[in-house]
Amino acid sequence: MEELLKRELNTNVLTRTGKSGGGCINDGESYDTDHGRIFVKSNIKDGARIMFDGEYEGLLALCKTETVRVPKPIKVFDLSDGGGSALAMEDVEMRSLGKYQAKLGEKMAKLHKYNNKMMQKAEKESSTVGAQDNNEEDKYVTQFGFHTTTCCGYLPMVNEWKDDWVSFYASQRLQPQIEKLINEYHDSELQDLWSQLGRKLPRIFHGVKVTPALLHGDLWGGNVAEASGGPVIFDPATYYGHSEFEFGIAMMFGGFTDAFFTAYHNILPKQSGYHTRIDLYKLFHYLNHWNHFGSGYRGQSISLMRGLLQ
Repeated sequence: MEELLKRELNTNVLTRTGKSGGGCINDGESYDTDHGRIFVKSNIKDGARIMFDGEYEGLLALCKTETVRVPKPIKVFDLSDGGGSALAMEDVEMRSLGKYQAKLGEKMAKLHKYNNKMMQKAEKESSTVGAQDNNEEDKYVTQFGFHTTTCCGYLPMVNEWKDDWVSFYASQRLQPQIEKLINEYHDSELQDLWSQLGRKLPRIFHGVKVTPALLHGDLWGGNVAEASGGPVIFDPATYYGHSEFEFGIAMMFGGFTDAFFTAYHNILPKQSGYHTRIDLYKLFHYLNHWNHFGSGYRGQSISLMRGLLQ
């Protein structure tokens, strides 16, 4: 493993710092190298390359906005001994999020506005006589999805581009989770509730304008922190979606204070029906946890679906 890392990271120096991590899905280790301190996440599962390729592209897209700090991705490579893959990235010295709650809320709002900002900039420049083609940094998207597969946990998400958010969320977020659960558990109540909820989704978004926003996608308390100078987010499940989706999981497990939400909504105010849609976005994460960790998450999933149908 050491020789593989030296070769892939192009370094003669490779010294473990004693700092480890990676969460409940991956292994992680920090190293001092010729290029500074690097953090390497690894996983020996067959689907690890897909997961890490998606995370790399997500971190890169988030980096390019220059709105909120994320670890800079370096490289994805395969492990030669026994299969699996690894992702190397900048090692950021982090501690639990504390005094930068409001700053994170502000930066997340700026992230969610970034794509629309680029769109407006391009439209303005296109109406200017003699305007040049947009720089790569000025590119924007008009659809929902992402240019590659990303994962929430270890489960790949369908990111095929769609013009309509409601259709995207139904067919590429909720439906795959529910189909996987029905195949595993043969849960007739889940199937019946989904058949009803799927028909109701357009009404939940009645009168709401949804424009594509670049998302972290898995913004729970364990994926945020602070470093010297400000907040940091990491372990993304990135795609372009509804900005409100970010708060489904943020409101499930705590870790965010009122200062975070107030700062965010001072920039991006809530739209009518916000709390109902947050429950709808929580549903994806409860279903995803059910698929990852078992039927202990069935009760919350079924309860949310019943509530959304009332």
